[in-house]
Amino acid sequence: MNAAFLLTPKSEVKYVYEEWTMRQALEKMEHYRYSSIPVLNKKGKYVGTLTEGDLLWELKGNEDLDFRDTEKISLKEIPRYRNIKAVSIDVEVEDIMATSLSQNFVPVIDDLGVFVGIIRRREIISYLLKIRAESKMSLR
Repeated sequence: MNAAFLLTPKSEVKYVYEEWTMRQALEKMEHYRYSSIPVLNKKGKYVGTLTEGDLLWELKGNEDLDFRDTEKISLKEIPRYRNIKAVSIDVEVEDIMATSLSQNFVPVIDDLGVFVGIIRRREIISYLLKIRAESKMSLR
């Protein structure tokens, strides 16, 4: 089954742009209590996912960095330690189950690489629980 029905559309997803600063990302992630967030370029294409770990490693690597200085660091400059790949909008649910084990969401792109939304792990689990319940009902 196509996983598009599990999609949380871009209009309902919080994300950052790679041109933003580290401080802007920190503040947005803090405000929404996110541990990771999609990163887009100016054209709306998905370029990666920024995690709290990425930000912490950047802070650790710059011991002289003051919080005010995070306004000077572009997200483009921050290495990402996990390469979280996006999937196509027409991906099958079965093809993203393993991916969802290691991340809270799976970024989704269209045929041109434009970010269209995410599929959250909880939606996948809910879908699987629904299928399980339906199969139990059909056995009765």
